[in-house]
Amino acid sequence: MDDSYQLRELCLRTFKGGMRGHLPSALSLVDILNVLYSDILNVDCKEPLSPVRDRLVLSKGHGCIALYSVLALKNFFPKQVLDDFCKFDSVIGGHPERQSIPGVEASTGSLGHGLAFGAGIAYSTRISGLQFNVWVIIGDGELNEGSIWESAMAASHHRLSNLRVVVDSNEMQASGETNDVWNLGNLAEKWESFGFETHVVNGHDLKDLREQFSRVSTSGKPICFIAKTVKGHGVKFLENDAKWHHKSAVTDIEILALENGLSDAK
Repeated sequence: MDDSYQLRELCLRTFKGGMRGHLPSALSLVDILNVLYSDILNVDCKEPLSPVRDRLVLSKGHGCIALYSVLALKNFFPKQVLDDFCKFDSVIGGHPERQSIPGVEASTGSLGHGLAFGAGIAYSTRISGLQFNVWVIIGDGELNEGSIWESAMAASHHRLSNLRVVVDSNEMQASGETNDVWNLGNLAEKWESFGFETHVVNGHDLKDLREQFSRVSTSGKPICFIAKTVKGHGVKFLENDAKWHHKSAVTDIEILALENGLSDAK
């Protein structure tokens, strides 16, 4: 079975376990995380704290259902844990917590902080002498936060060539389309102007993602990938519907519709 489809099944399983969550934000991330954990990241579920592991910071922490699903698929913890999503005393909640979940590198959810955290980790390799890459995934709505651009300037100034930023550019956020909320113009040009080597990638094309994510910085600059995605990708009636951004009172009928919608995409 294709891992991306299986991951979407696990996302829905997690959502169903808690009967709540940011499911569309997770579904736009699935293919990105699939490629990173299957082909790119130097990580090992048997040594989740290896000092030379690559680090992945999910700055858009509300998309954590996708991260939990890929970590479960890659055996960082049992899949059964997904069924306890957002339940009392569960280790997996509505945002990822580093101390509770193997494989989670940062407690995130307060938007705009992940890139500063990731840039700091990337800079630390110069002090420690260790060699690894740091990946930070942010949402395009999150780019409204000024701390993102402060961090980008710092990363560029220090020429953090081991830093990789992935913008999940699904063009939607909680209150509508990103360009209506705060139009940032051409994202590739903007990141280039902040000193990043920038590439645009189809965020749902596994081959394109593998080729692009395999790039090594030849310029000494940090790299930014603008991943063009669809919010809710894989379930047609979910796609680009802001009403589904977050659900906290899901009905059994809605769960059945989601299961049928996902099956139709198989």
